[in-house]
Amino acid sequence: SGATGTLGGLAFAADSFPAKPIRILVGFSAGGVTDIVVRALAESASSVFGQPLIIENKLGAGGVMPAYQLQNASPDGYTLGLVAHSVFRLPYISNIKWNPVADLDYVIRLTGFTWGLVVPSDSPFKTFEDYVAYARKHPGALTYGTVGSLTTQHLTMEQISRQLGIQLTNVPFKGVAEALPAMIGGHIMSVADASSWAPYVAAGKMRLLVVWTDKRVPRFPDVPTLREVGIDMVQTSPWGLAAPKGTPPAVIQRLHDGFWEAMRGKSFQDALANYDMEEQYLDGPSYRRFAQESVDKENRILASLNVPRGNQ
Repeated sequence: SGATGTLGGLAFAADSFPAKPIRILVGFSAGGVTDIVVRALAESASSVFGQPLIIENKLGAGGVMPAYQLQNASPDGYTLGLVAHSVFRLPYISNIKWNPVADLDYVIRLTGFTWGLVVPSDSPFKTFEDYVAYARKHPGALTYGTVGSLTTQHLTMEQISRQLGIQLTNVPFKGVAEALPAMIGGHIMSVADASSWAPYVAAGKMRLLVVWTDKRVPRFPDVPTLREVGIDMVQTSPWGLAAPKGTPPAVIQRLHDGFWEAMRGKSFQDALANYDMEEQYLDGPSYRRFAQESVDKENRILASLNVPRGNQ
């Protein structure tokens, strides 16, 4: 019958998948932490899949461009996108006509960030307490760079400020590759970002004041977590890969299995170690549940901060 013919065709498509290169859309700049880690994964995955994986950097909008572009991509498994945590905030800050949970097919969750707050090594702030004390004395004068307004970095710093009763000033940049040099050049006083700062901190060019992980980072054992400085918060913004809605389940499964195997590869594990990141694996269905929980949580955070919201 026609029905079994179609199913047979899908199964055959999955068996022979992939028959050509797979594109991964990444919403962050080339050479940044996310890009480096995804490229390391792609290196392992290309040998697993027997096809090249092509990374395309799609910048702008705080890392969410891939999720937008998946809305119009062919659901054949050959175009995947990196789902940044900020995607789960979109329903509340912009007029999107699609739903981040229902309108993406979640493949696999990979890892999360090691966020932290850094200052130049010659900064007068030796500790996070110094930083806060200065902010109390000079409301609004203390600047921190981020990769944009209403990004995870910005909103987490707003939550921290709110809890401490201080005022800080966010200075948005296009990417961390612009923010870190701006800080070194003395244009801003600090940067809140993922562990793109790690090599600079290790080399003594920057000082790490606090990390946003649930426990201390092994490479920087002297640096406290937010909880240790009295702020009951953990922020790691886990991320992973999704496909366009309607991608055949057998293809999604093949992608999941291939990337799961690639995660065991040396290049991916080394990249995580280099940037003090931890694996945060979830399979597709669990990742979708996490997406729904995250959408609900972002709504609560934005409501608590009274941030101007795009679609209100």
